[in-house]
Amino acid sequence: MTVSDKNDFSKGSVVHNILNLAFPMTLAQLINVLYNVVDRIYIGMLPEHATNSMTGMGLSLPIITIVMAFSNLFGMGGAPLCSIARGRGDDEEAEHIMGNSFFLMLIFGILLTILGLLFKKPLLYLFGASDVTFPFANEYITIYLLGNVFVMVGLGMNNFINSQGFGKVGMMTVLLGAIANIVLDPIFIFMFHMGVKGAAIATVLSQFISVVWILTFLTGKKTILKLKWKNLKLRFHLVSSITKLGLSGFVMSMTNSAVQVMCNASLRQYGGDLYVGVMTVINSIREIITMPVAGVTSGAQPVMGFNYGAKSYDRVRAAIKFMSIVCITYTLIAWGILNLFPHFFIQIFNRDPKLIEAALPSLRIYFFGFFMMSLQFAGQSVFVALGKSKQAVFFSLLRKAFIVIPMILLLPKLFGLGTNGVFLAEPISNFIGGTACFVTMLFVVGKELKTDLT
Repeated sequence: MTVSDKNDFSKGSVVHNILNLAFPMTLAQLINVLYNVVDRIYIGMLPEHATNSMTGMGLSLPIITIVMAFSNLFGMGGAPLCSIARGRGDDEEAEHIMGNSFFLMLIFGILLTILGLLFKKPLLYLFGASDVTFPFANEYITIYLLGNVFVMVGLGMNNFINSQGFGKVGMMTVLLGAIANIVLDPIFIFMFHMGVKGAAIATVLSQFISVVWILTFLTGKKTILKLKWKNLKLRFHLVSSITKLGLSGFVMSMTNSAVQVMCNASLRQYGGDLYVGVMTVINSIREIITMPVAGVTSGAQPVMGFNYGAKSYDRVRAAIKFMSIVCITYTLIAWGILNLFPHFFIQIFNRDPKLIEAALPSLRIYFFGFFMMSLQFAGQSVFVALGKSKQAVFFSLLRKAFIVIPMILLLPKLFGLGTNGVFLAEPISNFIGGTACFVTMLFVVGKELKTDLT
């Protein structure tokens, strides 16, 4: 049996196919969460300026999220198209898609580095920095931007490993980077006394290691689709298809960045730097508890896309049902655990008594009805997997741009809510946006697949 036959998602149990990908991809998500939050954990242990340093890193998140947005634009845009092309049996077209996506990541990675370094100061102040927190944010983001290309390629190209069914190899990509980051962080932060600057250096070096692993695999003998020089030449129709489908992930990340900006600015206005630190902790906790959902939806996407391309619609329906049930069940359990042990999650990142006191009620408000977010995850994943770019983009915009941002501006002014109003915007968006996305997905996809998914 060839590797291509083994990773033929039109054969065998749909649930088994999803779990084969979802398990290593969930572990990869867990590792990736450690990758992203370990800097904040170590910084929270600094003997001096721990809270201001962590707040400075939090202020850098919108810029980092913009980088991820462009990585998603070309990675999440190209990978589902590769799955669909493979399902049709057109591996040559799939390789052209992968090559074009890679080249786009390189071009935009360099461009974002230049623009980021030029405009970092006004951006950080726009994002809620004060004269106290700016130096910490500036140190971190400067080094991060210098290694921006490695970040983009590492995040974006791993999608093409997973889309071929090599979930374990994709997991190793993240594992290598995470181990390197965990080892290098204390060396640069504490041993060399570099603080947030050391955390950024460790992150960039770790991403470089991941990129070397990815390129070695995608140009080697074990991959199904190879990354070839001849496929780097941009083709307009492929660039158009990649960006159209990738707009969903791009818009989601860009609106996440906008939400982070609005949250930080509003929290600084109503609660000061302390509440910007609270938001950094809450964002870190959210990364941890959404990890299994991201793993399951990521594992389901190649299976749905492949079978959609192969016109095996009954298998697509089975994948949607399984993914949705798992996501809803997990988020209900996670919501309960979070409410039972809020202190535990907060103290992972910071042990400042003032921050903990402020974070406890904020956390409960922010995560209220957390299970509704799973509906957004599931619906969005189906739209992306089946190449339905218009619906994917619309629902990315709906929850964040049309609901969260207006609520952040409006709620703090009502009934004296202040900072509570900022945190309340998230659960409102989950209930409205999550329901709208999932119900629309059931109607649109159910109609196309000629069955009632409900």
